[in-house]
Amino acid sequence: MTERKLFGTDGIRGKANVAPMTPELALRLGRALAHVAGRGKQRPPRIVIGKDTRLSGYMFETAMAAGICAMGGRVMLCGPIPTPAVANLTQSMRADAGVVISASHNPFADNGIKIFGPDGYKLPDAEEIDIERLLLDGNLDQLGKTGAEVGRAEKIQDARGRYVVYAKNTFPKELTLDGIRVVVDAAHGAAYRVAPDVLRELGADVIALGCRPNGVNINRASGALHPEHVAHEVKRMRCNVGIALDGDADRVIFVDEKGQIVDGDAIMALCGVRMLRERRLAKRTLVTTVMSNMGLEHAIAGAGGKLVRTSVGDRYVVEAMRRHGYTLGGEQSGHLVFAEHATTGDGTVAALQVLAILLREQKPLSELAACMERMPQVLESLTLPARRPLDQMSGLSRVIAQAEKKLSKSGRVLVRWSGTEPKLRLMLEGPDPKVLSTLVAEMAAAARKDLGASA
Repeated sequence: MTERKLFGTDGIRGKANVAPMTPELALRLGRALAHVAGRGKQRPPRIVIGKDTRLSGYMFETAMAAGICAMGGRVMLCGPIPTPAVANLTQSMRADAGVVISASHNPFADNGIKIFGPDGYKLPDAEEIDIERLLLDGNLDQLGKTGAEVGRAEKIQDARGRYVVYAKNTFPKELTLDGIRVVVDAAHGAAYRVAPDVLRELGADVIALGCRPNGVNINRASGALHPEHVAHEVKRMRCNVGIALDGDADRVIFVDEKGQIVDGDAIMALCGVRMLRERRLAKRTLVTTVMSNMGLEHAIAGAGGKLVRTSVGDRYVVEAMRRHGYTLGGEQSGHLVFAEHATTGDGTVAALQVLAILLREQKPLSELAACMERMPQVLESLTLPARRPLDQMSGLSRVIAQAEKKLSKSGRVLVRWSGTEPKLRLMLEGPDPKVLSTLVAEMAAAARKDLGASA
């Protein structure tokens, strides 16, 4: 398959107003998307656009809408709303595509564009490549509409309310959150209104953090990237649980009643084990990525299930789930996909599934999360001056081989380039944290030497 040049593991992403993430690209992308979405239809394509709270969102939202209208498309603007809300609205409103303008967990100066198909799932690689080809095709400019055929844009006034109703309906109707005290941190991002509203309407006593976006504070010392603030508030206010979302609210990190961080792996373990017991885990299989801890694999195996790993990126988790009919998947970072409820990671919906377990079993999160014993893991991200295929980095390749031999079957080594940032990710697992730290340091030094970078 042709390599994608613009689309990474989660759409197009980069520093806002710097190539390739420019309004000019967004306008042209709007044209290409409208052309693809309108193929074979006797009516103009309908496209939903949502965004997070970044200042640059206005710029890209306007440019995308202009490109779509130039091709005769109808744009439905939702304003700031979670990524999974766009996926859900695209499907429920019978739209031909959905666009999310967000850089997720990245700093506010970045932005990105990701696209959902009419079924609410992210576009597969082949369709993204098709759109990339159109972006470079001069013929696209000759296909624009004129006169009465030019498209139009309208605002969906009740977009947030529609998502709140949808999310609440994923929570068991026989349960209520009355008496449950919850801290929720929306990272000053897309869920700053909907997440607290969903929890309050289900009866919870909600303490809201990170719900005052100003365009430049998204993800800043808040949300899933900094759950320590939720942990502090959980202990201070004696809460039952803490919920930390990222900027576009497609992932969630939990905090138990003791103030301990509970990541995506631990949540997949506690949900997966229970779904196995209830015979609700399709084919007794959980889907996750190569980044998930070996402890998760052991927990699922111990309950009689198995774990399937994919490349990093929730899109690949979802693709594997769809291909084989699996019902639960996710990432260590907090992307959690419950196939019976959602087509993509949804932090709010995932939080409701965990809260339902707490209520049904009348046990604290710390006790439930203990079903997984974590294998020591060391992670490091290196920002390097150039991006080179790993097989062309001889020094690093040699150190990786040595590390794999040393750890043997007792651990794992994973080295990869980030799909969304110019960083090299190093991950090692094994029984001895000191050995892991030494090996990671050796690998980092080798990588820097291969690329002529200083420490």
